[in-house]
Amino acid sequence: MVINLLCETFETPCGIISIIFDHNDILYHLDFPDQGIRQERLMKRRFKSYELKNEPSQNIKIHVLSYLNGDMNALEKITCDTGGTEFQRSVWNALKSIPCRTTLSYLKLAYQLGNPKAVRAVARANALNPISLIYPCHRVIGSNGSLTGYAGGLDRKAWLLRHEGALL
Repeated sequence: MVINLLCETFETPCGIISIIFDHNDILYHLDFPDQGIRQERLMKRRFKSYELKNEPSQNIKIHVLSYLNGDMNALEKITCDTGGTEFQRSVWNALKSIPCRTTLSYLKLAYQLGNPKAVRAVARANALNPISLIYPCHRVIGSNGSLTGYAGGLDRKAWLLRHEGALL
């Protein structure tokens, strides 16, 4: 069965963003297309067979742009459907608990989830996050304070952390 979804690509202050959503404006994926075929790979893994139709979102783009222009609460207005396993969803939901203007290490995130030995699994789930920005994986850093892995690229991760006031 082919899943029919909508998509929109638009310019933002931190580069081009691509979103995939449905007719109810529920967001399934948000990515940075300049980083390769990640979006296509994750969408195929999730939906197996899908078709995209280019169509403007009703509100998602407005809220993303509002966030990127300084309204740190704008992303809370977007309804999302991440898919994923129970463990992945627990990691992605934990990302939303990291306050804006702060960062957390992968190790501390694993502790927060009650499983400090799951640091690698937490990092892997973070890497598979289909809706960055809203599930703010850019706020997760290395234990030594270094900026590590981000599907949007480390320059963009640094931009987002500066934008939020977590990195000066």
